[in-house]
Amino acid sequence: MRYEFCIIGGGIVGLAAARALSRRHPGAGILVLEKEAGFAVHQTGHNSGVIHAGLYYKPGSLKAVLCKQGADATRAFCEQHAIPYETRGKLVVATSEFERGRMDRLAETARENGISIELLDAQELRRREPNVAGIGAILSPMSGIVDYRRICQAIASELREAGAVLRTGVRVTRIRESGNEVEIVGNVGGPGAGRDSESWGCSRLIVCAGLQSDRLAREAGLAIQHRIVPFRGEYYAIRAEKRAIVHHMIYPVPDPALPFLGIHLTPMIDGRLTVGPNAVLGMAREGYPRLSVAPRDLADTLAFPGFWKLARRDWRSGLSELGRSLSRRRYLAECRRYAPGLELADLTPMPAGIRAQAVLRDGSMVQDFLFLQTPRMLHVCNAPSPAATSALPIGEMIADRATAA
Repeated sequence: MRYEFCIIGGGIVGLAAARALSRRHPGAGILVLEKEAGFAVHQTGHNSGVIHAGLYYKPGSLKAVLCKQGADATRAFCEQHAIPYETRGKLVVATSEFERGRMDRLAETARENGISIELLDAQELRRREPNVAGIGAILSPMSGIVDYRRICQAIASELREAGAVLRTGVRVTRIRESGNEVEIVGNVGGPGAGRDSESWGCSRLIVCAGLQSDRLAREAGLAIQHRIVPFRGEYYAIRAEKRAIVHHMIYPVPDPALPFLGIHLTPMIDGRLTVGPNAVLGMAREGYPRLSVAPRDLADTLAFPGFWKLARRDWRSGLSELGRSLSRRRYLAECRRYAPGLELADLTPMPAGIRAQAVLRDGSMVQDFLFLQTPRMLHVCNAPSPAATSALPIGEMIADRATAA
């Protein structure tokens, strides 16, 4: 079968790209290939469910621009498809004078990005959130919560109604670009199914493969300068009796040297209250159970020089994150800096998430979107948070880039 467009990857970014192409090119042949049995199985289905407002991101960066557009587009999409969401607001809480300085700088960044915020003193913070401790906070009133898996289901339904072909259980094993098309070969039946294969041809290929994006880029013949290093984010659910201790999302003031936002309290759209995630090196790209190890994934990380440069630079923060992973008491201590009423018994295990972090050979983490392109292929090699919030405008941008040549 030959299609005009093929998208590899059924997370929210891949589905949003397919949606943008379908809306721009009615009647075009569009194929979506996903290796799992359903959509939004990996990063999309394991995040905090936050609709970010765009406080943190460098003014003028793709993350800053796309997050603001994406928050509006996400809410509009939810209203169109009757998907529940709530605009709870987010509080970024400073617990020391050192953090207050960072908080003030963060407030300036938010204002440069055109984000509506309020600065709260300790008294006003306590009035709004009696169970939260801090000397001040930034209130982002437009931050919200949603279930991104529901959004993916709605996009998939839109695509099917428009005539797109959506295939799950297809593990792509070969990508070859020729003068006028891209050939794709995949094993059908999902992971472990290796006997039956199918092939497809397309005029344009878009790869949004998340945790496997570097491998598919290499398979397609691209000379990549990065590697996906998986970071495991561990969450806890707060027991039901304490779910009402906060109304807003409660975030710490982030370290600007790190791409992670820190352990935060997040009300979920299904009524749960969660805390997390931390960020520890993952020994398996798709190993969600604790202590999962995939030898190939671990070997890929350890063989990459950029990983060792990253480890030498950030070993102190890495050890701190590892300590919180190994000790629930240390994890709790981090939470109690701004939520002192939490007790050890309040933390109940829940599934982890794994972040696909692109790392360059010099050890630097890619903190914005990273695209690699050939005449007929576009590979999304890094789609960091807030990719879920930003997915709809990211899809439009991918459609622009994929059809520009």
